[in-house]
Amino acid sequence: MQEEIFELIEGKKYARIRELLSEMNPADIALILEDVPERELPVIFRILPKELASEVFVEMDSEMQQLLIEAFSDKELREVMNELFMDDTVDIIDEMPASVAKRILQQTDPNTRRMINQLLAYPDDSAGSIMTTEYVDLKKDMTVDMAFDRIRKIGVDTETIYTCYVIDQSRHLLGIVSVKDLLLNPKDKLIEEIMDENIIFANTLDDKEEVAGLFEKYDMLALPVVDKENRLVGIVTVDDAIDVIQEEATEDIEKMAAILPSDKSYFRTGVWATFRSRIPWLMLLMISATFTGAIISNFEEKLTVFPALIAFIPMLMDTGGNSGSQSSVTIIRAISLGDVEFKDILKVIWKEIRVALCCSLALAAINFLKLLTVDYYILHTFDPGKQIPEIAVVCLTLFFTILVAKLVGCTLPIFAKKIGFDPAVMASPFITTIVDAISLVIYFRIAIMVLGI
Repeated sequence: MQEEIFELIEGKKYARIRELLSEMNPADIALILEDVPERELPVIFRILPKELASEVFVEMDSEMQQLLIEAFSDKELREVMNELFMDDTVDIIDEMPASVAKRILQQTDPNTRRMINQLLAYPDDSAGSIMTTEYVDLKKDMTVDMAFDRIRKIGVDTETIYTCYVIDQSRHLLGIVSVKDLLLNPKDKLIEEIMDENIIFANTLDDKEEVAGLFEKYDMLALPVVDKENRLVGIVTVDDAIDVIQEEATEDIEKMAAILPSDKSYFRTGVWATFRSRIPWLMLLMISATFTGAIISNFEEKLTVFPALIAFIPMLMDTGGNSGSQSSVTIIRAISLGDVEFKDILKVIWKEIRVALCCSLALAAINFLKLLTVDYYILHTFDPGKQIPEIAVVCLTLFFTILVAKLVGCTLPIFAKKIGFDPAVMASPFITTIVDAISLVIYFRIAIMVLGI
């Protein structure tokens, strides 16, 4: 299909292109348009039916949207924007340069402009920033028949009609009722008799990641958003919640990999932007590695007595770092899902201690056998006759390094969350750097005690 469309574009057979694209999903059309030459993009977009064009426009990335907006006439821009839901319009304006955003606002009516500015005023990480103000509202003294009349009247301009919200004259949220409830009740039944007053809702300033978590917890399609006076001001729909979950997951993964978060896809992020997102953490981690170098230098003279110990430093540091990373990633994920809070820190520590003991004993035992077989020639070559004490040092260090690494890995993300930092920052690179230094200190201290150096 995609190859056929590109051939039709080259042949300028726009009627056939319109016919093919009209049968496709908006998300698939947006994907195809990503590969269309820039000079052809406005032409192909203009041949789409008006309603379909608006749906495709929402699915495009911000760079393509900006390119089209700059190519639109004022009339075309106004037509596209009038077809969008309020939350989509706000998202687009929020991602545009100031000059483009100003032009979009100029093409909206005063009431819409006021609502857009109100939504833009909410913090970026709040429920208010992702909600839409277009929903079906009902009054409790309406009958089912009157409710259906209301849905028919305003439903075409709302993002969802399945869940309706019952409010009073001051817009206080009283209850919710679904279309299923309306269909299953007599026409003369009052809304207040069938509405559900046990409402799950969010406040405008609630964290949007926590709001998205409510959709997963309660299997919702839409969530009402109220202000401080419990007045209904908007709803968050499941598609926006999914977008938040995806954005937050991507951001956490990037932070866990020591990369500054980016809102662009890989191929649409330039080399310079990619460099800037990676270099700060790389510099910090490189500088922090100075501590491990200082520790080794401090024990340099003692290592000359037992040079074979140097060969096992990478293994001990890597194992400790991996152990800490396992715990930190597990806890970070649990925190993001709401399974672990600061009050659970003692339970987490107790569990990780038991896990660490099991891992330590298993790895120390396997390492003991490895030292007696595979690594025995290393010990014998460097330090003839001293193999058993050195084996003891390596195995004891491995045992305590894993224990400490898992404790560090499980507690740092919890403390980070408590003091207001993103727990994802305390992931693999950061934990590994800390554990590397700790493992070296443990290694050399045990060597001093066991070997008497």
